[in-house]
Amino acid sequence: MAFPLAIGVFFVAYALICFETFHKTIIALVGAGILLSVGVLTQADAFNSEEFGVDWNVVFLLISMMIIVNVMKPTGFFEYLAIKSAKLVKGSPYGVMSIFAIVTAVVSAVMDNVTTVLLITPIILFICDELEVNAIPYLISACLASNIGGAATLIGDPPNIMIASKANFSFMDFIIHLGPAVLVIMFVYVIMLKIIFRKDLSTSSEARERIMQLDETSVIKKPSTIIKCLIVLGCVIGGFVFHGVLHLQPATIALFGAGVLLLIVKVEDLHPILAEVEWSSIFFFIGLFIIVGAVVKVGFIQIMANMVVKATGNDMLMASTVILWFSAVASAIIDNIPYVATMNPLIINMGKQLWPQMSSDIINYGQLMPVWWALAFGACLGGNGTAIGASANVIVVGMAEKAGKKISFTKFMIYAFPFWLMSLVISNIYIWFRYFLLK
Repeated sequence: MAFPLAIGVFFVAYALICFETFHKTIIALVGAGILLSVGVLTQADAFNSEEFGVDWNVVFLLISMMIIVNVMKPTGFFEYLAIKSAKLVKGSPYGVMSIFAIVTAVVSAVMDNVTTVLLITPIILFICDELEVNAIPYLISACLASNIGGAATLIGDPPNIMIASKANFSFMDFIIHLGPAVLVIMFVYVIMLKIIFRKDLSTSSEARERIMQLDETSVIKKPSTIIKCLIVLGCVIGGFVFHGVLHLQPATIALFGAGVLLLIVKVEDLHPILAEVEWSSIFFFIGLFIIVGAVVKVGFIQIMANMVVKATGNDMLMASTVILWFSAVASAIIDNIPYVATMNPLIINMGKQLWPQMSSDIINYGQLMPVWWALAFGACLGGNGTAIGASANVIVVGMAEKAGKKISFTKFMIYAFPFWLMSLVISNIYIWFRYFLLK
């Protein structure tokens, strides 16, 4: 009874999430509640088991980073950064598009990409109005860049946080293994922007002059708070880099950093800061972890792993290529978060079947590494395929529509497809070259 019930809840939840019948958090919590109520998972499994339960490292890392960003929001720092960037390129439309893409990618690598686009989208709309250019290409270019930049680090995109937690990867592992490919992708991406959006990259000299007249210092509200925020954020990122030496989990470092920041900026009312935490996303994660844990417990993931092993044998290049492209297509169609939550235990089970002698060391066994990185590339970059492929895309499209700049599903896909394809081809070549040709 447990097997069909767990599978049924899993697939129904996925379908409802894909078709957005109800809010995804409600679906995840109801599904988790059903599985706990009938005993497919016990409460101890759900909240205490590392194999089947909620990944609290992911949950508290996200909460802590959201708190840090929420403290920074009212300071005007992000608005300052955007106006300064636009003036740096003297209001050139291509320069503005490129610099916003680069800034968005960099900020998305040190924060999460959802928060980054929430901050950058209103600024892009403002700058585009001043330049008298069509804002839609600029918005699309920024949200695609956020997913590319977010792929480079552990904290840049939620799928990476989930992969790191399951595979025991460090902050530096992501930079070392994914960073070089992301740099190449961003270099090609910036060049392609001029080709793909060439019709939207012209404006008048008067509009460019208006950009140069903007005073970026006027948006700064709390200079002392900005300094404190940057110091704490720098220390937190430093802690991520050396967390292996410190023997601390990233969630512990981020939680401590958030607490210290709240203390030193002397926040009198915590309610606005805590209220702006994306609690719906946090509870979505919790419910989703429980649903996937149930599917793992009843053995469905084991069956799926058997199928992957039979299809690819012990050919890790074939397995990496299949997982990269399958993940990219799947993540363009459905949210990459539930997809990665399902794939994590599948890869672990696949490794156990191929190398049973490794036992607990299989999670980050050297020969399995390319498969993990293929999953990260596919999930993060694959989200750029459609307007619903990544949370950042959904947010940008929604904010644009509110501002009267409607981005249709088809328009987004037409613009995004060349970048989606380019990034995955480069990722595939990179995986083959680094982990197999140079082996």
